[in-house]
Amino acid sequence: MSDPSLECLAFTGAPRGFMTALQQLQPTSHSLLSALPSGWVGEILDGELVASPRLSVAPARAAFMMGVELGERLDPRRGGNGRWCFLRAPELHLGEDILVPDLAGWRRERVAAPPEPGAAFFTLVPDWVCEVLTPATTALDRARKLPLYSRAGVSYVWLVDPVARTLEVYQRLKRGWLLTASHEDDALVRAEPFTSVSLELGSLWLPDAPEEMPRLVAVP
Repeated sequence: MSDPSLECLAFTGAPRGFMTALQQLQPTSHSLLSALPSGWVGEILDGELVASPRLSVAPARAAFMMGVELGERLDPRRGGNGRWCFLRAPELHLGEDILVPDLAGWRRERVAAPPEPGAAFFTLVPDWVCEVLTPATTALDRARKLPLYSRAGVSYVWLVDPVARTLEVYQRLKRGWLLTASHEDDALVRAEPFTSVSLELGSLWLPDAPEEMPRLVAVP
């Protein structure tokens, strides 16, 4: 794939001197992505480098538990039925865009062989991706990445909001994305493209903080 021509840089909270260092680099996708400081995830969307902070505790748990819930049922190495292959935060090179969803899944029949252990990125369009929304990435995921996933040919997108405790299920149609289902709180979910399994939505959320135990006060 040829490196896209980067027109501008979207980055919030860059450390001092970082922007100067970026300007001194050759404008290639790999050099710019590798120059990001620790704790940031870089993507190239329509020729623009966009950096987002890594997931904090609640979103990270939601992404991890989503992988656990689906992997145990559908990934053969976790004892599932073997119909899907899942990866956590893979780097996807889709045309001239580079996207990093929080989770991605491919139907097993489309994966001719396991990916090479040293593969740095993937060019096979996933059948399903999941994005975990955060205050820093909600607009990015909804307004910019959803259209790119549609253009690339991704069939289903799930949007998980660990603050609102919701799951939105989108299916790609010719005219764009269709919201086919919305679930919340502790719902037991059967949603496309995984209607053969039940997902315990409540397992994605951080447990509520326990009520403070009453204190014993000594009386003289």
